[in-house]
Amino acid sequence: QIFPVQQIPFWQCSRSLSVVASQTDTPMIEPAYVSPAYGCSKALDDYVLLGRSGLRVSPLCLGAMTFGAENPNAEGSALGCDFETSKKIFDLYYSKGGNFIDTANIYAGGRSEKFLGDMIGERRSNLVLATKYTLNLGHIMPQNRADKRRECLSGNSRKSLVENLDASLKRMQIGYIDLLYIHAWEYRTPVEEVMRALDDCVRCGKVLYCGVSDTPAWVISKANTMAHFKDWTPFIALQTRYNMLERTLENDLLPMAVECGLGIVPWGVIAEGFLTGKHKQDSIQPTARTGRINRHVKEEQNWKILSTVEKVAKEIGKTPAQVAINWTCRACTSPLIGARTVQQLEDNLGALDFKLTKDQLRELDEASTYTLPFPHSMRYTSFAAGGCSVEKPVAFLGPPPP
Repeated sequence: QIFPVQQIPFWQCSRSLSVVASQTDTPMIEPAYVSPAYGCSKALDDYVLLGRSGLRVSPLCLGAMTFGAENPNAEGSALGCDFETSKKIFDLYYSKGGNFIDTANIYAGGRSEKFLGDMIGERRSNLVLATKYTLNLGHIMPQNRADKRRECLSGNSRKSLVENLDASLKRMQIGYIDLLYIHAWEYRTPVEEVMRALDDCVRCGKVLYCGVSDTPAWVISKANTMAHFKDWTPFIALQTRYNMLERTLENDLLPMAVECGLGIVPWGVIAEGFLTGKHKQDSIQPTARTGRINRHVKEEQNWKILSTVEKVAKEIGKTPAQVAINWTCRACTSPLIGARTVQQLEDNLGALDFKLTKDQLRELDEASTYTLPFPHSMRYTSFAAGGCSVEKPVAFLGPPPP
């Protein structure tokens, strides 16, 4: 060891460094933040607080992107299910104590929100409904793409927010949104316009909390800092992609979320179905997400990750999907789960029934390790310049790279 650091395993720390290694093994990566609540939630009604707020949500969030059978993706395949199946999925989730529902204005061409509006009924007060704006039906629906006048309904501008928010409220037949996300950062609207407009929506009662999706860490940091000093409503939730094939969340977004008080609601936790184990190297199953699956199957590393997931799942009598979802719970607040059948949802909900052991977590982390980007790759400099006798607890540190 180069520096005399306090050797506390990452699973005992509420916060740790991103890179760990033993003296003999090659460096591997573990989350920069490990939730102290990991393994505490055994049911959907073991609610957790979302970020720095008093909002109580289920430890698994039901994604409603699949609600709407007529929704074609870019490849022309159906992503969703009809109203009857959608309602069965919704009712099962709610009957188990689930209260956190996620949708967006564009999902299924607006039908996802309409389906939810017809399902909610008297259960409205018990639910935390999240939707998004930024993208709009003017760009998604083929018949509208030629009409450039619909540009004002796109992006994160104040006008886009007002128009899309009112449309979402109308489709869902409700008076307010519990959590409104920016769907993506479009690099055109100033941060101050976005945060002030969102704050106005909160002050007028149409929105209770604000979140952000698929946005760089520096933008979110700037936005929440501005909100703090301007006394505007800050972001309390971050929605972004995270799974064992895509762990770049851990570089900047995850530490930023911890420091800025954002709960993490990851999507893509089973990698478009790749981590369910239904695809084999010599037999790729038909899927509505063919484009992403084709990218996954080309990487040999991904098959090694899947093999490890299947091995752990077999050891504990769980499905690969349950192991993959459970793994994300360690660093996240409420992973998003989506289903096109009741059976898929039942399987996903089983991810809360167990806690992976330290050895199992380490095995999965080693299998899914990835190359750190600069400047994170210069991990040893934080010790050379930052001191080595005080500071926060750190995880095991190996020798610096040559």
